[in-house]
Amino acid sequence: MSNGNGVTATLSEAVESVKETVAGVGTAIATTAESAVASAGETAAKVKEAAGKRVAGARQGVTRAKAAVKKAVTRAKGKLATARDQAKAEADALRRKKAAKAATGKPAAKKAAAGKATAKKAAKKAAPKVAAGKVATKKAAAAKRPATKAPARKAAVARPAAKKAATRKAPAKKAARARK
Repeated sequence: MSNGNGVTATLSEAVESVKETVAGVGTAIATTAESAVASAGETAAKVKEAAGKRVAGARQGVTRAKAAVKKAVTRAKGKLATARDQAKAEADALRRKKAAKAATGKPAAKKAAAGKATAKKAAKKAAPKVAAGKVATKKAAAAKRPATKAPARKAAVARPAAKKAATRKAPAKKAARARK
């Protein structure tokens, strides 16, 4: 070792060995990292695709729901429009009927003179109609009452049976008195 050739050769071999080991480890780490990145990329792509499918399904569901709501609203609007038209037609018919009654009831000259009197008469007529309505409801209530009094009739039927027994005894006593 006096000239250092042996030490230099040993050190060179050791450095070459470390260099090859580091290169092998670096390659292994790089390969593993590349495969991990590729796997993560594939997983991300699958997740993205699945999420896209879910979003598309949700959008279709929302679109269908919107269409169903729109259809229901359209139907409801149509029904309301027909009901409104029918109500207007009925109101017009009632107005025409009322106008026809008023026209046949009084001549035109009397209508102008008795404008204020008709309002008073209408107020007076309204009060008897209300009273008549009350009478009608009382009659309806009276008509319903006999149906609720059915148990009372049964009790009344039981009482005459007892009276009949008493009346039967009386003639027997009278006949017995007559025999004596």
